[in-house]
Amino acid sequence: MELSNNISASNEAQFFLIAGPCVIESEEQVLETARELKEITDRHDIDLIFKSSFDKANRSSISSYRGPGMERGLEILQRVKDEYELPVITDFHVPEQADQVADVVDILQIPAFLSRQTDILTAAGDTGLPINVKKGQFLSAEGMDNVVNKIESTGNERVMLCERGAMFGYNNLVVDMRNLDIMKDLGKPVVFDTTHSVQRPGARGDSSGGDRRFASTLARAALGAGVAGIFAEVHPDPSSAKCDAATQLPLDEFESLVKQWKAIDATVKNDQ
Repeated sequence: MELSNNISASNEAQFFLIAGPCVIESEEQVLETARELKEITDRHDIDLIFKSSFDKANRSSISSYRGPGMERGLEILQRVKDEYELPVITDFHVPEQADQVADVVDILQIPAFLSRQTDILTAAGDTGLPINVKKGQFLSAEGMDNVVNKIESTGNERVMLCERGAMFGYNNLVVDMRNLDIMKDLGKPVVFDTTHSVQRPGARGDSSGGDRRFASTLARAALGAGVAGIFAEVHPDPSSAKCDAATQLPLDEFESLVKQWKAIDATVKNDQ
């Protein structure tokens, strides 16, 4: 599947990265992170799609930071495209936002909590852009077939499916690696979200917790199973992050992970 900037998505080809900070905290933060991520991926010849959110509409608390809003957020993402020639991806939360967001981004993302919302899915499909759908924590991998069918009803078949764990009791997620093969059997590129998969939703009462030390382990497992892409939220200083502070990966440690992930991906796909 062709995505953007000569980037393609295939479960059989070299993996690509979707990476960036969870939410836009400032223009400076986004541009710094985009520049360093581009330098890292250029050194290792890995395709990068930059990700950040202009609004986090599903935060645990009413007082949690949500982002700069759509207009300002899209301006910042446009700067990433213009200055670093990177494709960008972001999520949206109501159907009415789809066209305006699609004017800037190269790929649309459907948040996990909205992955069954028919109007969201068809609005995304109508833009004609590639779409990355986060599998809801409440959905089975087999249930993503209905999600694909909703989007394809618009005539848009450019769909990727993203695994990010399933609810396991209260405030915890578990990743069933069988889901990767099940979703590949639906005929779509599969992306593995390695940082949201180690989240503990609402575990801190007014915010989510998690444990980033397991993110690399899960990424290695997913790459060993063979996926099209890895999604990772990366932050210059995760401890100060305004969203997902417990799970974002430190920017200054990310290059070592990328090198390791590329080696695993190459070993698995060269053996096929």
